[in-house]
Amino acid sequence: MSKYLKGYKPQNGFTKISSIGDGDLKSTEFGIISLNAGQEYSAESAGSEVALIVLGGTCSVSGEGFDFTGIGKRKDVFSGKPYMAYLPCETSYTITADTDVEIAWTASPSSSRTDPYMITPEQVKEVHIGKENYQRDAYLILTEDSPSDHFFIGEAFIPSGNHASYPPHRHDADNLPEEVDMEEVYFFRFNPEQGYGIQKIYTDDRSIDYTCTVEQNDTTLIPRGYHPVINAPGYTMYYLWIMTGQNHRKFLSVIDPAHKWILG
Repeated sequence: MSKYLKGYKPQNGFTKISSIGDGDLKSTEFGIISLNAGQEYSAESAGSEVALIVLGGTCSVSGEGFDFTGIGKRKDVFSGKPYMAYLPCETSYTITADTDVEIAWTASPSSSRTDPYMITPEQVKEVHIGKENYQRDAYLILTEDSPSDHFFIGEAFIPSGNHASYPPHRHDADNLPEEVDMEEVYFFRFNPEQGYGIQKIYTDDRSIDYTCTVEQNDTTLIPRGYHPVINAPGYTMYYLWIMTGQNHRKFLSVIDPAHKWILG
């Protein structure tokens, strides 16, 4: 693995995949929580806001003043829209697995004390992006419509042989209404699971110019720059994308001028 690519081998309990500082990320941490039916996991959000995205299975998330039950209905990421629980800083919480369950955990430094809340599949917005061989579907989970200091979170589904995050785009600077400064993490799954894709991360000045193969359970860390990805023919690619912005949370980006002509 490299500075911008992290692997994960499924295992019981909590596995930290990336910390602040990894891949030059300043405000995003990422990991996976995997529990067997009946198992519990307890933690404290401390000085960060935390989002828990249920990848598959069903659980409850509880703590002082909140009790979210029946979170998660889909078997896996290819079987429906997600549930998500949001926890502000200084919040103790316990996850109880109703079935075998797998949860994506992400944290970002925060001092906000908004109430914990849950996002259900009915609240997740589905959008279709692109055309021709760079079309894909996306679920917008945690957007600027929900309380958070930094998070903008969604899921993308890329058909056989297609490109995503394409034409290549970046979100490196606060320059409203055209661009916002948001770093990003991608977590990949494939159907069938032996699939693979190609991720590229590059900046205008090529201070970053990185290309890698991404496979099942890989995570890429995108501190800045354009970040297109290509899916191998025959497979469906999934990636969970987690953006964190310091000052703004918006679905805005700038297209690489060299490829903007593709939009017509």
